Amino acid sequence: MTIPRFFITAFGFAALSVAGTSLAKAQIVRTTAVPFLQIEPDSRAAGMGMTGVGVANNASALFWNPAGLAGQVGAEVTFTHAPWLPALGADLFYEYLAGKYAVEGIGTFAGHITYLNLGTQDRTDAQGNLLGEFKSYDLAIGASYGTNIMENLAVGTGLRLIYSNLAGGVEVEGQPTRAGVAVGVDLGLLWTPQIGDGKIEPSLGFNLANMGPTIQYSDSEQSDAIPTNLRFGGAIGVNLDEFNSITWALDLNKLLVSRDEDGGYDPFYQAIFSSWSAYDVDLNIGDNPTENYSCDTDPTCNSVGVLKQLTVGTGLEYWYSDLFALRTGYFYEDPANGNRQFLTFGAGIRYSLVGVDMSYIYALEENSPLAEQIRFSVMLNMNR
Repeated sequence: MTIPRFFITAFGFAALSVAGTSLAKAQIVRTTAVPFLQIEPDSRAAGMGMTGVGVANNASALFWNPAGLAGQVGAEVTFTHAPWLPALGADLFYEYLAGKYAVEGIGTFAGHITYLNLGTQDRTDAQGNLLGEFKSYDLAIGASYGTNIMENLAVGTGLRLIYSNLAGGVEVEGQPTRAGVAVGVDLGLLWTPQIGDGKIEPSLGFNLANMGPTIQYSDSEQSDAIPTNLRFGGAIGVNLDEFNSITWALDLNKLLVSRDEDGGYDPFYQAIFSSWSAYDVDLNIGDNPTENYSCDTDPTCNSVGVLKQLTVGTGLEYWYSDLFALRTGYFYEDPANGNRQFLTFGAGIRYSLVGVDMSYIYALEENSPLAEQIRFSVMLNMNR
């Protein structure tokens, strides 16, 4: 007997709230295992509407676009902590530690540790009797590298080991469980053309992340895809004068996961191509299955085409003398694809070797578990 897929996603996908606010939405959108790999790790990008593929110029570039590591100098260490889904009152938290070191003439090396604490769970038997407790968590450790192959063109890559301990070895429906183990590979490109005298700084970026095999939580034949993901977009920075600058960024994001004819997952190397086709969702789930889908006026609302599968993030960042920053942004996801919609706000301070960033999410969706989400990042930059 296999582990119910809901058991896997209950601690992962639903905890991340990619699926929105209701069980109905959680069952109709495409899900994967270890969705914590999609949590945006740094407060700077989070304050800019979850954008970063074109402005990846710090240690967190290994998440947004490893090609952004190229051209960086010196060394930097950054740490982010965030209580996760505080609106649910859950004992969850997210932590991210990353560092980078640039070697002149060779490139920039980076590494990270990502940890999502999913709290303590009750272990019960089939009759609901309490048998004990176990802890659930997700962990990833990885290394990345970026270098310039041309003056204005950089490439980057990364490799991470994923360890997902959801059930703590507890038997589920008589089936022994184990921690899931997988690997993921990233590939990024970043183009930064020069315009005029340098007052305008455009960039275009591309990142294909978490390419890897499926992950298993038992000895059964059931396995789940990890979130292979495509992020592409760009940014335009404008140096207004000696002290003031502003940057506008735009990211488009797509989950590259698809199902085969037997209900399993296509291998990631096939899903990179097959996931671009439209698919239908089942709206006949839950108490209000058509809520937010406008099926009365849109007969194709249960069809999720390519445009509906994309998420969009856009943001602005203002810097004064590289000392103080203000940020804001907007993030949109189609209702048939998860229905995350929120405004973001943030601020940053740099003084000597130390930097501090903070971001806040204002959810536009009623009763969103992402409401009141606050993230803090602290960095130490040895090049300042």
